[in-house]
Amino acid sequence: MTIDYHAILVRAARLLGPWLFALVARIIATGYFLCSRRVKESRRLYAALFPHRSSGYHLWCTFLQYQNFTTIHFDRFLGNQGRAPEFACQGEEGLQTRLDQGGAILLMSHLGNWEMAARLLMQQRRDLHLLLYMGVKEKEGVERTQKEELQRAGVRIIGVDQGLASPFAAVEGVRVLQSGGLVSMTGDVVWRPDQRRIAVTFLGGLAFVPEAPFIFALVSGAPIFVFFAFRTGNNRYQFTFSEPIWIKSAGRRERQAALAEAAQHYADLLEEALRAHPFEWYHFNRFLHPPAQESERV
Repeated sequence: MTIDYHAILVRAARLLGPWLFALVARIIATGYFLCSRRVKESRRLYAALFPHRSSGYHLWCTFLQYQNFTTIHFDRFLGNQGRAPEFACQGEEGLQTRLDQGGAILLMSHLGNWEMAARLLMQQRRDLHLLLYMGVKEKEGVERTQKEELQRAGVRIIGVDQGLASPFAAVEGVRVLQSGGLVSMTGDVVWRPDQRRIAVTFLGGLAFVPEAPFIFALVSGAPIFVFFAFRTGNNRYQFTFSEPIWIKSAGRRERQAALAEAAQHYADLLEEALRAHPFEWYHFNRFLHPPAQESERV
């Protein structure tokens, strides 16, 4: 019998107050900070982001990153208790204009709280068709709860390991775009070793982003909107949408260049957002790669 500690914490916090959830979440985050092998990856990233600061400062940044990650779970808890967050939008007009004409690809990142953004988008537009491609882990605990709640909010989810590897699921994404809906994809995570990827410059180094979102835009003719949701206070958010990114090529020779240009545009926006919100980077696996992999560039 598996004990669901997250469910126990939620029930206890409902009885004793949200403070309990926040306290326990921060204690757990501290434990991960002290014990997780992934801490070194965060320190590498902050060393690249703040190259003139000390290693102690990079470690402090990592501690803040782990602590801030708890706000995703805390705000989800508050939302499930009927305390919907306040939010403001920047650049939403471009997306609304596009949705009056056809579908669009919403490119989200592990920078800020994309989950909260997806839920609030569905609340704003009840008629919106939103298809979300998400990674599937072998063992899912809190992630399973996260997906179930998104599905209850009206978001349709396709697992990446059985999704983008499936031609049927790819066709489903194109159909949603053709019907005027939104297809949301992750722009900063390559989920599978065999997944096609594009090399980009990030923080002066090398990173890889999945090719799939840009292929979707090229094949469907739909634009990409890069989207971020940053926490500006207690249960308050700022949503930002980029200008539409259109990917067009006249032939096969131009195709890879067009994909690479769009991918680099996304990486530039991601870097700009990271510099503005350095402690909301919730990508705990390796993102920056050594120069030895330079040969993989498109």
